[in-house]
Amino acid sequence: MTRVLIAVAVVAGLALLLKWRRPAWYWLTFGIAFSVLRIRLRYAAVMDACHLTVPASRWRLALARWSKRPVPQQRVPRLLWIKPTRTGVRLRIKMWPGQDAFEFSAAADRLRHSFGVHQVTSREIKPGVVEITLTGYDVLKRVQMPAKTGRGLLKIPVALVEDGSVHYRDYREVPHSVTVGATQSGKSVFQRTVIKELAAQPVALVGIDCKKIELSPFARRLSALADNPDDAADLLEALVARMEGTYDVIRREQRISADTPDAEIAANIWDLPEVLRPVPIVVTIDEIAELALSTKKNDRRRDRIITALVRLAQLGRAAGIFLDIYGQRFGSELGDGITMLRAQLTGRTVHRVNDESTAKMAFGDISPHAVFAATQIPNTRRGMAVVGYSTGEWTRIRSPHTSMRQAVSACNRHADLTPELPELARFRPVLDDAPIEAPAVAEAA
Repeated sequence: MTRVLIAVAVVAGLALLLKWRRPAWYWLTFGIAFSVLRIRLRYAAVMDACHLTVPASRWRLALARWSKRPVPQQRVPRLLWIKPTRTGVRLRIKMWPGQDAFEFSAAADRLRHSFGVHQVTSREIKPGVVEITLTGYDVLKRVQMPAKTGRGLLKIPVALVEDGSVHYRDYREVPHSVTVGATQSGKSVFQRTVIKELAAQPVALVGIDCKKIELSPFARRLSALADNPDDAADLLEALVARMEGTYDVIRREQRISADTPDAEIAANIWDLPEVLRPVPIVVTIDEIAELALSTKKNDRRRDRIITALVRLAQLGRAAGIFLDIYGQRFGSELGDGITMLRAQLTGRTVHRVNDESTAKMAFGDISPHAVFAATQIPNTRRGMAVVGYSTGEWTRIRSPHTSMRQAVSACNRHADLTPELPELARFRPVLDDAPIEAPAVAEAA
């Protein structure tokens, strides 16, 4: 008996230690079994306590009255299956007629408390079926990306979602995006993660960095780089010229006639034969305010920049040109044309911000709850952000820490993938392979 008690104490101590130091290990060893058992035993009681049940049907109530039996109990939504995952448990529930998926979303906090998990999210799979995801621990506290993630051309994993899934930056689904955040919010780390993942793909990377320190280390992998507003204006106009040339290629290839099958009519670069398909281009703009702000009333250079950006945002997707714009703010105070540009940027990512108005600039037309969530990101959670979708949905993510050395090493390793773009040849970074000598230190007299 004593040995049994000692063994139980050791196992309990090990479980507590893992829960404190290694929550992921605790979940895989003990947490899954405890959560599944708790759900099985308490499911009906929790549904009733969270007001997710419906009254018995009319014929059952009438039958109870005729037979003078007790009134039937509330009907509990049917639990179809339980599926443990790497970070939590998924429940698929069949709703009764009259129930709505919003009821389960509104009861997320009560379900979280009742089942003893860290996070609860829900979504409707199909009419009458809702899927509830229970996250066993705070996966954003220590981001650990899965060893295997789905990848594809212009689809890269960049962060971990609060429910344990992977957040992808899919340029073919969301061609243009804006990422805002205050200083030291993790915005630059997110940018490095994107560039590090893109470096291994057969795409052209173009950078605009007026700070001259964020994108220049990636020069070996960049097909073009502008580090001042004058060069940025010329570079953007060169991209517009390339875009127009690409559309000419698509138009020549269409050859539309009455007997041409629909599948053979080209409408973008992906419909072109591989030998004619131009290389996709991802344009990264490090700080939009450096391009949009101006002290002059009528600044022709600024007008050229904004006009080119708006044209690329409106027409660039079909030509294989995608925009990633970063900045601390993206509001109308940056001048004319900014709101028109922002309206074309479907992807919205907001890191920690210092004021509510900045979050409203990104999420004001998506969800007020996303605005509130963006203002609640603590200073200690660098890299944590809120992502909003045009459907009104939003979620919290956190990118893994990517150092400058890791991103530079990835760019140098895949430097052979850097394509030569004739239209942007004069903007190709000049590489200096000569060793840099340390400055001499004067000896004290």
